[in-house]
Amino acid sequence: MIANYNKKKPKNQEVSKYIKKHLREKTNNRFCQCGNWINFLTDEEVKKMKVHQARFCSNRFCPMCAWRLSQKNAMMLDVMMQYIEEEHKKDFILLTLTAPNVLGEDLSEEINRYNDALKKLFKREEVIAISHGYGRKLEVTYNSKRNDYHPHFHVLIVVSKSYFKSRDYISQQKWLTLWRDVMQDETITQVDVRRAKKNIAGADGRNKIVNEIAKYAAKDSDYAYSQEVFDTFYKSLKGRQILTFNGLFKQAAKMYKEKELDHYKTKDETEYKWLIAYQWGGQAYTETNRREITEDEYKELKKIAIDENALG
Repeated sequence: MIANYNKKKPKNQEVSKYIKKHLREKTNNRFCQCGNWINFLTDEEVKKMKVHQARFCSNRFCPMCAWRLSQKNAMMLDVMMQYIEEEHKKDFILLTLTAPNVLGEDLSEEINRYNDALKKLFKREEVIAISHGYGRKLEVTYNSKRNDYHPHFHVLIVVSKSYFKSRDYISQQKWLTLWRDVMQDETITQVDVRRAKKNIAGADGRNKIVNEIAKYAAKDSDYAYSQEVFDTFYKSLKGRQILTFNGLFKQAAKMYKEKELDHYKTKDETEYKWLIAYQWGGQAYTETNRREITEDEYKELKKIAIDENALG
């Protein structure tokens, strides 16, 4: 687990030189000091680790915090999908919407165009007939060879179990026609749509569809390419809603926040023993203190212990 933080903390330091001009001194210091110390609860062999205390900056451009948020969102989405599938007897499709790449100076306006087009798309009769809600994720990638940007949407749509055999079924070509129409752009050549099967897992064991929706809005390797590229990402993404919900997903998100779906979470059966403190030393984290968890601490821990899928 500490290996993940050893990878992300240097990225935080790399990005700090680009974001400095955009932040006030106090906020910049918080960004630079993000994760300087982390206290973990661990099992006896120090194989299972879970963050107990730490100081994180929560800035969306911090590689460490963006990674942690993606892990939290993945757990939330997995729980929400379980709830919708089991309680409402629904299924899901994943729709990926794209358009030709744009220059940096046009990125912000292009994202606005995407947002407006998506609202129009879900007001179309064909889409109203099949959608019971959706989760929409904005993602932007950077092409260094062409020096342009590719904003796109991943949209997880709730549909009826009978959708795939119903007369309301929307083919990939029809989705393309609809997306071209609402975007008013005939240069769009493709959309991707597929059934969101829950039993297809990625390398980390988590549902690939969940990972697709939960991952960061932008890769740190993209926005840390140069000051100019970072400034473009910052201007275009700052303050935007990256992950939004509608319909049954919006209902499920509210219930998740109010802890009404906690019974869908995987209970953490780990026998925690140690509280270990780590300090960032410039190159890597170093263990600075270790003590055994008290009986009272352990009892309190077990009340709230929920497996966060190696979030830490």
